[in-house]
Amino acid sequence: MSSTAGLILLAVFGVGLLLFLVIRTKLQAFIALILVSYIVGLLSGMSPSDVLTAVSEGMGGTVAEVAIIIGIGAMFGEILKASGGAERLALTLMNKFGEERVNWALVLTGFIISIPVFLDVAFVILVPILYSLAQKTGKSLLYYGIPLLAGLAVTHSFIPPTPGPIAVASLLNANIGWVILFGFIAGTPAAILAGPVFGTYIAKKIHVNVPKEMLENMAEDARGKTYDKDLPSFGLIGSLILLPLVLILLNTFGSLLLDEGSLGLSVVTFIGDPGVALTITALLTFYLLGIRRGHTKEEIQQIATKALEPAGIIILITGAGGVFGQVLVETGIGDILANTMSDLNMPVIVFAFLVASAVRIAQGSATVAMVTAASLITPIIDTLGIEGPMLALLVITIASGATIASHVNDSGFWMVNRFFGLTEKDTLKSWTVMETIIAFVGFGMTLIVSLFI
Repeated sequence: MSSTAGLILLAVFGVGLLLFLVIRTKLQAFIALILVSYIVGLLSGMSPSDVLTAVSEGMGGTVAEVAIIIGIGAMFGEILKASGGAERLALTLMNKFGEERVNWALVLTGFIISIPVFLDVAFVILVPILYSLAQKTGKSLLYYGIPLLAGLAVTHSFIPPTPGPIAVASLLNANIGWVILFGFIAGTPAAILAGPVFGTYIAKKIHVNVPKEMLENMAEDARGKTYDKDLPSFGLIGSLILLPLVLILLNTFGSLLLDEGSLGLSVVTFIGDPGVALTITALLTFYLLGIRRGHTKEEIQQIATKALEPAGIIILITGAGGVFGQVLVETGIGDILANTMSDLNMPVIVFAFLVASAVRIAQGSATVAMVTAASLITPIIDTLGIEGPMLALLVITIASGATIASHVNDSGFWMVNRFFGLTEKDTLKSWTVMETIIAFVGFGMTLIVSLFI
């Protein structure tokens, strides 16, 4: 199949088949992506040996980049969670901001803690604090919950080393430092508008009391348990979270600050590599939050090993996305899609957002939406000559689209529904709208930034 129309139809068929397998047959996303890659490759006219070569190259090239970053990043986050770092950040920031601006403290807490800790884990850790605040003030639980969720959701989608943007950056071969920078630029207004601003509005429309069953299950925490005596310091937690980001950004901009070929540039380039930066941070975390706080080496090993379970799934799905993208490259679909976008006068940044949004709405998983959209964009990149910061901007665009309109097919929807005791209708009005605000603000910011790069 080599005609223009045939290849476009094949690409559409491939995505449609992927969605069918994931949504209707409930096939695991990793297997679905691999299976679709085989089918699309063979239908395009590739020989079986060429398909197998593309699969091997796509998987190997992608996993080689993301495995270290996602694996070590997950260990770092797990140790941070076990130490009480999330609670320390929340309590300190709430004290600094004061009771009247506690919703701003919560969005900042979510924004920071979701960099190393998975969104759902961080939310479960911090939800007793939300219950305590709502009980104390009598305000709607959404007044506190939406800002925290907005902060968590933004960095979970936009800022490495969280798995989503790392996966997309690997598939597009984007510089992680630029992704971090653009993630902060797009994520800051998105968190503010979707968090304290929207949270204040929706809390006046929907009054939510703390669910009785949650108070019974978490009675001690929800009634204001004092964490302070056993928690690590705010300065230590903040420093550990910022350390890898600073090292990676130094690597990205080192060539502007240091002479080419100098020892200083070599050192910065090495320690600022995302894998090396996270390794340094993880080792410091094991010691400062583990050994120094009384944990045995065996306990630290168990915590670190536990973190690899969810990380392994994400690594494999990302690798399968790399396989799908490599097969699409080999078929020549990239040239066709690039020419089609040119004929329609559609910028690649808009195409990326629309594809990610469509896949997200159809099947629910943000990770699958990101990987699928990135796989479709990969063949276009070389054809259009996209490179440098623009690749990183595409990462944030895809992440924005993959965040949009979380509804009943997304596990995050039901997590919020359960912990806040909401009806499905009120969950749509609050959580789903919040996610959609993040998506459109993030996309809008990428459009603005694209005018200057």
